[in-house]
Amino acid sequence: MAQVQVRDNESIDSALRRFKKELEQAGILREVREHQHYEKPSDKKRKAEAARKRKIARANRSSD
Repeated sequence: MAQVQVRDNESIDSALRRFKKELEQAGILREVREHQHYEKPSDKKRKAEAARKRKIARANRSSD
């Protein structure tokens, strides 16, 4: 669970910004998005394979 203590003389905006950064680092938002809708295992596998191919293609482009 992510927590942020609001410091003395700290604006709510900066505390919220720190909280959002902590959520992102903890991976909570990504996990929530993954659980919003059910994804069939075959779809997960297909999506992971496509991501792997994109990563390889990107690495090949940058090495040229």
